[in-house]
Amino acid sequence: MTAVTHLTALDIGALVSFIACWVGYAKYHSYKSKRDLSLMGIVHNYRRDWMAVMLQREGRIVDSSILANLSNSSTFFASTTLLILGGLLALLGAKEKLVNFVSDIPFAAKGSDELWEIKILVLIVIFIYAFFMFTWSLRQFNFVSILVGAAPPPGLGGGEESERFVVGAGRLSSLAGDSFNDGLRAYYFALAGMTWFVHPWALIIGSPLVVLVLYWREFRSDALKALSEI
Repeated sequence: MTAVTHLTALDIGALVSFIACWVGYAKYHSYKSKRDLSLMGIVHNYRRDWMAVMLQREGRIVDSSILANLSNSSTFFASTTLLILGGLLALLGAKEKLVNFVSDIPFAAKGSDELWEIKILVLIVIFIYAFFMFTWSLRQFNFVSILVGAAPPPGLGGGEESERFVVGAGRLSSLAGDSFNDGLRAYYFALAGMTWFVHPWALIIGSPLVVLVLYWREFRSDALKALSEI
């Protein structure tokens, strides 16, 4: 008997809606960010301005400190994700405790041991994806650090060469930030995925709520208004 046969129609619908919300929002975010004001779009412009200002500085200790701070954030989340993965793998061997805990929650859905394994495996896949995003973000920030070290000092290099460096370095920094953002988004949807342990309807309701929170923060937040007014 395959694992899929342990999923009820409601479980399958909940999982499909969860995936649709995640993938759909990612596509929508990419599309809308290119046409409307967004946090990532504004920050990309500031990253490019940062590289332009960096070329005018004699000492670049400030730039190194900024990159170290950005890299530390990716490192922290990558390390935290490994700890979470370790806990989830341990949970696979202690399903009975999880079942007993959830069974005490009112209206919690019951299911077979195989169904609980599927739910845990879904979370494991989510955090594996998050780990790859955070580590890729870290590598890209390391590449930006190398570019900062290789940047020409003030007064050297033509205007076209400097502009090419600013555009390229700013773009690479934004790619690192995008990967970090993808990892954070996985954390948000992992929180929605955890509601599946309670009931499939909780996942069906929780997934669009996560999309709403992400949309509001990216396109309607006070942080966006503050950055756009500078």
